[in-house]
Amino acid sequence: MTTGDTAATPPGIDGPGVIRKVKRSVLPIAFLLYMFSYMDRSTISYAELTMSKDLGIGLATYAAAASVFFIVYVLLEVPSNIVMAKVGARAWLSRIAVTWGLVTLLTGFIANTTHLYIARVALGIAEAGLFPGLVLYLTYWFLSQDRSRALAGMVFAQPVGLIVGSVSAGLILDHVDWFGLASWRWLFVLQGLPPILLGMWTFFRMADRPTKARWLTSAESTWLDSEINADYQSRDGAEGEAPHHPELRAIKNPRVLHLAVVSFLGGVGTYGMTFFLPQIVAQLDPEYSPTNIGFIGALPYVCAALAMLFVARLSDRTGRRKAAVIGCLITAVAGLVLTMVFRNVPVPGLVGLCLFAIGIVSYLPPFFALATEVLSRAQSAVGLAVINSVASLGGFVGPLLIAKVAKEGNTAFGLVVPAVSLAVATVLMGCLRRRSGPVMPETALEPTVAG
Repeated sequence: MTTGDTAATPPGIDGPGVIRKVKRSVLPIAFLLYMFSYMDRSTISYAELTMSKDLGIGLATYAAAASVFFIVYVLLEVPSNIVMAKVGARAWLSRIAVTWGLVTLLTGFIANTTHLYIARVALGIAEAGLFPGLVLYLTYWFLSQDRSRALAGMVFAQPVGLIVGSVSAGLILDHVDWFGLASWRWLFVLQGLPPILLGMWTFFRMADRPTKARWLTSAESTWLDSEINADYQSRDGAEGEAPHHPELRAIKNPRVLHLAVVSFLGGVGTYGMTFFLPQIVAQLDPEYSPTNIGFIGALPYVCAALAMLFVARLSDRTGRRKAAVIGCLITAVAGLVLTMVFRNVPVPGLVGLCLFAIGIVSYLPPFFALATEVLSRAQSAVGLAVINSVASLGGFVGPLLIAKVAKEGNTAFGLVVPAVSLAVATVLMGCLRRRSGPVMPETALEPTVAG
């Protein structure tokens, strides 16, 4: 069903029209939720430019505070997806948005380092399960052959959120200090308000599944649901499911574990960029103001956003998910090396950051599309959460290692950590074995799609 093409569409059903309705109604909600989550998660990286002086914290303490977010986040990812599968995406995802927005807003009123640690832990509790929950949610609406582009439509929010967050953070730090509150405090307050409102809107706007979508006719929702069920049956039938708790088989699935290790190494790179890019941009030219850093720091994400859409489309057209992921990881490593070599030269150093961002952002849609294809429907909730949990663990370990390796006044030197991690991830992706049997043909990683 590439944009609705099926062998036998029932009379009166416009397949492509149904898919257009799904894209218009489902993807904007997923996009906005993911965009604001990345804005709020990375707010601390810009706040650190001035907050560290007020709270008296160094690079190591900042890295620990940024990383502690992931401790509870990792522990709660799987339970969160299990709960979402039971109570529905509408209630659960809207709850996540409202609570993480409140925590971000309240972070603007912390008084010391202890409060900062508590706020980061609370943010991890509030936001846990958002990304795997959104990935799982998209599997309710899109067939496997359309999923990389659907994921790209959502993951596109990551660079957009970082662009908007980068530019707005620089402007807030330079120009907003109302009512005697420091600008970094306003940064948390102003970026915490939108997800609270978004969560309320999501609760009233989101439909859990096609059969509950008021913007589809009864015939359209029945047809779409049956197509998605047939897609899963065409892939799940060859392996079957255990009669009791089949979802837990995902934890023992060797392909899931293999992809989880790759996602851990990718997480080291992803959050190395998220939490340290402002400091690296500042190192390119010490004369940059926060506003300069905000605008220049947005450029790598602009490049990444455009590249990601191209990679996702190519991945869906060719079905070569694995090759797409490997190409992106190699690009990211090349960018990291270039940034380290030219860490004090603005133009080539910025080119390196752009290549790094292109690779580390663009690999996500084909990677998670591949992950959904090695999982049966019953295993999806747990399997996707496991993979993303391990990736988040990379977000905990990566910043700590980068801060430890980085030299005083030379944050870019710490990029050797994500460079090595992504190089190893590239090798592991090359070793990933295809799924056997009719579920995953030897000629491609793309499964046979029903219809």
